[in-house]
Amino acid sequence: MMRYKYLLDEKDLPTHWYNVLPDMKTPPPPYRHPVTLELMKPEDLVPVFPLALIEQEGSQERWIEIPEEVQDVLKMWRPSPLYRAARWEKALDTPAKIYYKWEGVSPPGSHKPNTAVAQCYYAREEGLEGLATETGAGQWGSALCFAAQLFGLKCKVFMVTISYHQKPYRRIAMETWGGNVVPSPSSETKAGRDILAVDPETSGSLGIAISEAIEYAVTHDGWKYSLGSVVNFVLLHQTIVGLEAKKQMEMAGDYPDILIGCVGGGSNFAGLFLPFLKDRLDGTKPNLRVINVESTACPSLTRGIYAYDWGDTAKTGPVTKMHTVGHSFIPAPVHAGGLRYHGMAPIICRLLEDGFVEARAYHQNAVFEAAHSFAQAEGFIVAPETAHAIRAVYDEALACRESGEEKVILFNNSGHGHFDLAAYDAYHRKELPDYELEEEKIQQALAELPKIPA
Repeated sequence: MMRYKYLLDEKDLPTHWYNVLPDMKTPPPPYRHPVTLELMKPEDLVPVFPLALIEQEGSQERWIEIPEEVQDVLKMWRPSPLYRAARWEKALDTPAKIYYKWEGVSPPGSHKPNTAVAQCYYAREEGLEGLATETGAGQWGSALCFAAQLFGLKCKVFMVTISYHQKPYRRIAMETWGGNVVPSPSSETKAGRDILAVDPETSGSLGIAISEAIEYAVTHDGWKYSLGSVVNFVLLHQTIVGLEAKKQMEMAGDYPDILIGCVGGGSNFAGLFLPFLKDRLDGTKPNLRVINVESTACPSLTRGIYAYDWGDTAKTGPVTKMHTVGHSFIPAPVHAGGLRYHGMAPIICRLLEDGFVEARAYHQNAVFEAAHSFAQAEGFIVAPETAHAIRAVYDEALACRESGEEKVILFNNSGHGHFDLAAYDAYHRKELPDYELEEEKIQQALAELPKIPA
């Protein structure tokens, strides 16, 4: 009898997060101050983040304890299931064995609450009144509003304008959990007003929304900024996904040859692959492949350059060395709003530079074909972001069909697409908006990168 899913008990929930920094051959370079471009000190981040998160950002402890209260909240939906995609394997006629970690079981429907709960816990412990944040498609905003109300915090969300209008149900979910949501750019911040003065019809970007959220946080007493991807402590919190998956793959009697996930800022996939990558870093699994999949609308890993850049459009946040297409670049308004960030997690970028991970990009018109195939076989309708990962799995599975190799593929099924059915409708009607990579705009944005002395 085929076994389709592998379930852990609540007592199997990891009690510590895995911090990859001590195991990296070359750690990411330190942050630079957004104004002076000098090396940042931890105290420079105090107006922005809770102290506990600043400590985690640069920690050299390999294992960091998950507070019991955080564990207790995570048990509302964790451990999440691991599935064998046997029906999809059959539909694709592939000898590959495909597994996926299903993160759509959380109340907001994605992996994002794994860090939102931790961040809200530390904010509450610090005595804060609220957290301000940005969101693209709304997965992160939903997660933070959900977690904030559990810990008695207020939540202000600047939602990228195109997603605010494309995905009204995510806005409604955020407001149901007590969040205050505005389209970005907005008239509530100087950063927003300045951008609207130049381009009142802009579709917005995550870089703009980040600028507004940081400005709001640092200009309101009792508030700090929260973000759902990119930085080290967010990737740290997400490793609970990979730690569970390692136990579940042992239950299945398999170990992945290939790990696949979508990346916008990088948190969902890093959360899955970092605990496995530890085995490659120490030489235990030297042939493990890790494939990061992004959108051709914002191809930081595949078309950007590895350089210092501001994390937001208004240049208020830390300057980070990462693969970037430039902080002023405005991506095409694709349905995968979570993949429209101009940069990438410094940890992933450093691992790419050192050859430990790979990257590829897909156009949205290609990813829905694979997501549709997956939904027909496995039943789950996934978010447009996750569809990019599924396209890569689809291609790797077909490559195995051609070669006859029985590779084991594991991907992070990072969230459901129940609020994204308009994108599937557009696919069915052959009305998905096409776009071309605007190379000239990328080059213009890259010309604005900070000049960091050697």
